[in-house]
Amino acid sequence: MNYLILGANAAGMSAAVRILKFDKTANITVLEKSDVVSFGACGIPYYVGGEFKDIEQMTARSLAEFTKIGIDVRCFHTVTGLDAASKTVTAVNAEQQTQTFTYDKLLIAVGASPVQPPIKGLKTQNVFTMHSKRDAQLIVDQLEQVQNVVVIGNGFIGIEASEALREQGKNVTLIGLSARVLETIFDAEISTILEDSLQRHGVNLRNSEMVTELVSEQGRVHQVVSNLGQYPADMVIVAAGFKPNTDFLASSGLTLSEQGAIVIDAQCQTNLPDVYAAGDCATVPHRISGTAYIPLATTANKLGRIVGEVMAGQPSQFVGTLGSSGIRVFDIEAGRTGITEQEAQQQNIDYGTVWIKDKNHTDYVAAQSEMWVKLIYERSTRRLLGGQVCGAYLGGAVHRVDALAVAVYSGITVEELGFMDFIYAPPFARTWNVLNIAGNVAK
Repeated sequence: MNYLILGANAAGMSAAVRILKFDKTANITVLEKSDVVSFGACGIPYYVGGEFKDIEQMTARSLAEFTKIGIDVRCFHTVTGLDAASKTVTAVNAEQQTQTFTYDKLLIAVGASPVQPPIKGLKTQNVFTMHSKRDAQLIVDQLEQVQNVVVIGNGFIGIEASEALREQGKNVTLIGLSARVLETIFDAEISTILEDSLQRHGVNLRNSEMVTELVSEQGRVHQVVSNLGQYPADMVIVAAGFKPNTDFLASSGLTLSEQGAIVIDAQCQTNLPDVYAAGDCATVPHRISGTAYIPLATTANKLGRIVGEVMAGQPSQFVGTLGSSGIRVFDIEAGRTGITEQEAQQQNIDYGTVWIKDKNHTDYVAAQSEMWVKLIYERSTRRLLGGQVCGAYLGGAVHRVDALAVAVYSGITVEELGFMDFIYAPPFARTWNVLNIAGNVAK
């Protein structure tokens, strides 16, 4: 069987390894546009912030390791087209030669690219994203010559970049179009706490503001202009979201979402026979919402494993995502799972909410801190639909979200959550866990 995989990162390489487990005679070819494989870009902000020094720690497996087990990875191959009728893919190699590859089964795992906003002067040498290994190295190499940084985008990467650069002693201005940070991830109560942490730690936070121009001298940006002000800049980080790398599929016949992501089912099958997709270029089945576009590393790895099994003939199926995610913002951590209140409104769900503040553990053990919990539940069934938890960094907030994820997956009610048998020991929790309290408040 000839398997062709487009993309050599989380989903693509997870699938390749899984195919080999179940099909020992598999002929696997992977086309990758760069020379970097299995790179965990989620670690870039922490590398930039100096939390570890070796950039290779973000590489899960090397190209040599994949070659050794029989996976043929072709680097510097940019895919340009798909003809599902003839089961062929065209790509341009490093010598600018067009090649044609045939397949029995195809996996599209080409990922997504940072959105480039329509800003005048954006393409300048000291303007970066935090998406690739090259980005990370270039940023770190220039840090000593940088004092003022402007970060464009107040989502996950924008906030993580701001934290990293403040930790490196830089003056950071964070400018976002959204009215609050992480507006599509958390409800307003959590955003407010995260914004407070950013500002307490010296980030100049500018929400509801649009960057219009980057002013340069001798090829380098020195000033960022917005609709509301001007800011000095020795470096600019663009973190304005992601766009699936699916432009080459416009005439392929594949069904795409409004975001341009490839629509798949629970087995990663597309609408075309023997064509599968996974990772940041594809939608994902959502446990509550149906189909969603949520580009997360966790989902890419899980779907890569599943699609590899499916392509090799195994009866595997994804159980559905909940969009579970978390973030550290200096001395605060926060996480979410399921749907938020604003998502419940968008989906016309008759819902109820709970918002409480309590403590992470007993008051006679050191480092007791505040913890905030928000629950979203369906009124008619009392079923838990989602939750958000926020508290002191390393104070246990995000691990409560793990518990909520299991609860939402299982379809338990808020009443059941109120009496769920969580652990108790003075260093870890109070006799009534904060999640118990939240569930009981819902009564």
